[in-house]
Amino acid sequence: MDIMAMYELWCQRATEDADVAAELAAVAGNEAEIRDRFYRELAFGTGGLRGVIGAGSNRMNIYTVRKATQGLANYLNARYEKSTVAVSFDSRIKSDVFARETACVLAAAGITVHLFPQLEPTPVLSYATRYYNCQAGVMVTASHNPAKYNGYKVYGSDGCQMTDADAGDVLGYINQVDLFEDVHTIPYDEAVAAGLIQIIGDELLESFTRQVLAQQVNPGVSAEAGLRLVYTPLNGTGNLPVREILKRVGIKEVFIVPEQELPDGNFPTAPFPNPEIRQAFECALKLAKSLDTPADLLLATDPDCDRVGIAVWNGEDYTLMSGNEVGCLLLDYVVSCRKANGTLPADPVVVKTIVTTNMAKSIAAKYNCELRDLLTGFKYIGEQIGVLEAEGRADRYVIGFEESYGYLAGSYVRDKDAVVASMLIVEMASYYHKQGISLLQRMEQLYQEHGFYRNALVNVAFEGEQGMHDMDRLMTGLRDNPPAEIAGLKVLACADYGLRVATDLITGERTPLTLPKSNVLAYTLEGGAGLIIRPSGTEPKVKGYVTAIGETPEAAAACEAALCAAAEAIMKNV
Repeated sequence: MDIMAMYELWCQRATEDADVAAELAAVAGNEAEIRDRFYRELAFGTGGLRGVIGAGSNRMNIYTVRKATQGLANYLNARYEKSTVAVSFDSRIKSDVFARETACVLAAAGITVHLFPQLEPTPVLSYATRYYNCQAGVMVTASHNPAKYNGYKVYGSDGCQMTDADAGDVLGYINQVDLFEDVHTIPYDEAVAAGLIQIIGDELLESFTRQVLAQQVNPGVSAEAGLRLVYTPLNGTGNLPVREILKRVGIKEVFIVPEQELPDGNFPTAPFPNPEIRQAFECALKLAKSLDTPADLLLATDPDCDRVGIAVWNGEDYTLMSGNEVGCLLLDYVVSCRKANGTLPADPVVVKTIVTTNMAKSIAAKYNCELRDLLTGFKYIGEQIGVLEAEGRADRYVIGFEESYGYLAGSYVRDKDAVVASMLIVEMASYYHKQGISLLQRMEQLYQEHGFYRNALVNVAFEGEQGMHDMDRLMTGLRDNPPAEIAGLKVLACADYGLRVATDLITGERTPLTLPKSNVLAYTLEGGAGLIIRPSGTEPKVKGYVTAIGETPEAAAACEAALCAAAEAIMKNV
């Protein structure tokens, strides 16, 4: 069916949602706007769905959500005699609507749904999937994207986001579903009365909280240190669970950013609700500076509370710390303290992603930890916990993290968790506070010991239909004509995770890669520097991950700046 015919069909059939119907009417006669909404179906991958909220097959709306859910239901019914699914949602626009629609379609297929009555963090959904022995889980969220986005993450029975193979199978079922003919739903009240939709009670949240508390390394230290905190949930799901965990570990002075305290999918004071960027901290910084005595630490969790960023008082102002820095601090703190108090397991395992700082390798080696380097995506870290669990040694897993502000200690969930990360960051800050040093000073000690690593992320946007083609052309061009040098540094090796082969450009030797196939190119440069280029799996952009290292902070910073400029030039050369 061509684009205009699809548009006309939607105008005739998509009348149930007034917002969708109004938008379809508003773009009548505008071929470019119609094409943008219908040139493709919203892609379903290992991250599920993610897109702009609106009308059309390339938008997040009740119709695309229902179609994806019908495909998921058909997949589950083909695989299992009886299925249950946990469903949750965040604070985004229409998240509650999409969650209820998801539950009603699953219920119509005879699948029992455990539905949260209120918004909850993504890690709580991962926990619920395992708690209820579900065959799948659905989290309605677009994580840290701007307000116009929403999404739909699908989890497997292990509490991880679906693997590539399973997501591919679900996609096959989705592709067989006709949007208006094959989707079946059931009235919500009827499904509840029949027991097909079961509302999750407080006992699950209490169980989750106890599991988080069990990950404390030095219980009691947070209550003793007297830290003063400013916390912002960025109008998302972290408000209640993070505050509760801080209360239970004994933090007495927590100042909440008032304009970002309550759920609001419009994110009026943080249009980019991403703790990776300084703008998300502006309100927290303003509050912190207004206090009579400066707060020691600022915490910000993203809308679905699976990422957390921090800013630390340096004596004159606040310094934002990167995800790589916080991950290295947590790794060193958790492993060293657990070793000291005798709770570090034999053969401890630490997990990170390939785009995360190699400083972690040096820290892990110091404590004789096995470090597993995986593709980007926390589901791969979660999978490793499952592998260890199958071996009867889930306790070997100590901590996992990624540069994009995601951390997890403990095996109770299989996704990054800003609730446990917030608790451990505060505990760690309290531990060093009692020694008279800040997290910034502790990080400087780690740099002195392990080397001055600088890591940066360069983003280049590729919007719309043409952007999709340009991204493909960029990656193909790099494969066909790999750079010989980047920012004046010779390229020593290239790992192509799409072709699953690493090539030593000095000797020509080719080595197979064992990680799953992925559209990623990694360049190893002189002096330990590096550049990794990959299209985002959830946003219309290509990402360049820069690694620089120097004998001094100044040398590392200069190398970083040169590599960032070179990476941007490479990614814009389409």
